[in-house]
Amino acid sequence: MTADRFSQFAVVDWSGAAVEHPPGLALACADAGRTAPALVAPAQGWSRAALLDWLRGHAEAQTPMLIGLDLSPALPFADHGAYFPGWSHSPANAPELWALVDALCADDPHFGAQSCVTHDQAGRHFRRQRDCGDLVPPGRGRLRRCEVAQQAAGLNPYSVFNLVGAAQVGKSSLTGMRILHRLRGQIAVWPFDPIPPTGPVIVEIYTALAALAAGRRAGRSKIRDAAALDDALAQLGSAPHSPLTRYTDHATDAIMTCAWLRGAARDPALWSLTDFAAQEGWTFGIAPR
Repeated sequence: MTADRFSQFAVVDWSGAAVEHPPGLALACADAGRTAPALVAPAQGWSRAALLDWLRGHAEAQTPMLIGLDLSPALPFADHGAYFPGWSHSPANAPELWALVDALCADDPHFGAQSCVTHDQAGRHFRRQRDCGDLVPPGRGRLRRCEVAQQAAGLNPYSVFNLVGAAQVGKSSLTGMRILHRLRGQIAVWPFDPIPPTGPVIVEIYTALAALAAGRRAGRSKIRDAAALDDALAQLGSAPHSPLTRYTDHATDAIMTCAWLRGAARDPALWSLTDFAAQEGWTFGIAPR
């Protein structure tokens, strides 16, 4: 990976909310250099379908853009040798998992994922509000190896199988898998695919990792005002941002993490592959183990 492979950068703060225009969807973009990332937002707000179209547009244009999605692109696999242990239809790799999730949720509007978590077999592995699957282990639940590495880095990851609480990432990740399936063969997704010589590439990012790099403390990573955002951007080598009309966690996460991604992309050590990447993927920015 050469330092100048990408000249544009983008981060999407994702959302699994079962509505057409989730308020948690936010997109920030930046060029190479020091200019602060800027929010990109349609008047009605983003939908997952509109973001899919936006991603496809950059695929068609072969934009040299590195795109960070704040979601888990796969479920835990390495711990039991399967995403859904005991189910004969459990997929063998991440692209097959994306296809399965999209097929199970074909009737869910707005690229939702409710049908996957209530499926008679897949649903047994998810912890839902007042309805915990009978195959959900006690405690924190199943983690991918990259999430174990996140813990070692001082972060607090949640199992993708957890659908309870404000910090749960399950619905976001499952809706994201539907989008990744629709993009299959159009945009490379690291580390499942080799990095092509041209065009956009998608990576999994974790906004709290960017916050730590920006000098924020674990547990207090969220930014809700202009001064704190500019302080974080300065730590990441970015110029101050253009003022926002409203400072939300989603908007500031996207801007800050886009600035971080622009710098992190230049570190060749972060592009190393792992032997289980085909099933679980890896969070970009966490040193491979």
